[in-house]
Amino acid sequence: MADFKILTHETIDLFAKRHYDNRGASIEEFDDDMKRFKYLKRLFRKYDVTKEFKSRLIINHVIILANVFGIEAATTLLFFKVDKQHWSILKTVLIFLNYMPENELIDIEIDQKVMEELKRI
Repeated sequence: MADFKILTHETIDLFAKRHYDNRGASIEEFDDDMKRFKYLKRLFRKYDVTKEFKSRLIINHVIILANVFGIEAATTLLFFKVDKQHWSILKTVLIFLNYMPENELIDIEIDQKVMEELKRI
């Protein structure tokens, strides 16, 4: 995983555009794919409040991001864009999809309730 700590709000879009691999995509399609980060943030916040985990929707967004940015860049972008308080949920989803590199962010616990939900798919 790229060192997302060196990215800034000023450079994150450049990083995203450099790794975007959707041949023939328009600016609007890129913007739509970037909105997936906001959707995920909203779904994670909703989980905090309602405890309803929309596993299929979350997984679909993450897989699409991995497809258009590549797994490593998508993971970097996700950890940059998602609030730190939701990193355990994010890490759990990434581990479930086998997108999380071993020995990365080992200090972040996985969310056991989320993992149980994911295993039910």
